[in-house]
Amino acid sequence: MIVRQQLRIRDPYVLTDVAEGVYYLYGTNHVEGFDVYTSRDLELWEGPFPVFRPDAGFWADRDYWAPEVHEYRGRYYMLATLKAEGRCRGTQVFVSERPLGPFLPCSEGPVTPRDWECLDGTLHIDEEGKPWMVFCHEWLQVGDGEMCAVPLSDTLDAASGPPELLFKASEAPWTVARRGTDTDYITDGPFLFRNGERLLMLWSSFGGDGYSLGIARSASGSLRGPWLHDEQPLFGQDGGHGMLFRDTQGEWMLTYHKPNRSPEERAVFYSLADVDADLLP
Repeated sequence: MIVRQQLRIRDPYVLTDVAEGVYYLYGTNHVEGFDVYTSRDLELWEGPFPVFRPDAGFWADRDYWAPEVHEYRGRYYMLATLKAEGRCRGTQVFVSERPLGPFLPCSEGPVTPRDWECLDGTLHIDEEGKPWMVFCHEWLQVGDGEMCAVPLSDTLDAASGPPELLFKASEAPWTVARRGTDTDYITDGPFLFRNGERLLMLWSSFGGDGYSLGIARSASGSLRGPWLHDEQPLFGQDGGHGMLFRDTQGEWMLTYHKPNRSPEERAVFYSLADVDADLLP
């Protein structure tokens, strides 16, 4: 067993099996492939259990980042970031019959545009039941990092239309440029959720006190927005890339990694009621 405070992980993503009373924790854990940990109390964890390892000839050879697993139409789909020498970073989709894997490629390479540097794809099902991937178009390529969305096929194995711009990182009043410039703004880690008829997004960038977790709110209640940003980040001191999940009792929880510096990053967990009642779905 591994105590939470000893488990190094970035970009935590939790899938809850209420019937079995088990939490599955995925994230960036610095291996060539993806692993999962399991727990019954969010403090003591078993694993890591490998859920994906690349076969010989698999296209990606680095930057195995930010896996997240969604149950969709009775199967489990992993969206994860990867990169290779001479190819752009992108998000690919994998599929399995169970949370412990093994996960196999579902899409033929990334479903993000092949000539874009992209990361941190997340699944969103819109009000009409149509699947989308929301992802980050990296500041490394565009300067002012972009939050984008691309429609997916019903089997999640390919894009079904062109990407659409949702907002740019500099539009949030709390973000600051990196590296002493006035152009390098970062978008990281989107996660969308509904609160009644409202659609909200957790996402990360850098603020005045380091890596931060912010909130954007769709004025229309739909994916296309327009997206409005809170004046201050939800958490603004060296932690971010968050998501929401229900615990085994049905209560909402928030997780993100903190601090952002390696090798000290750890998953932290909060009851959502203790964070901000305005977020409660």
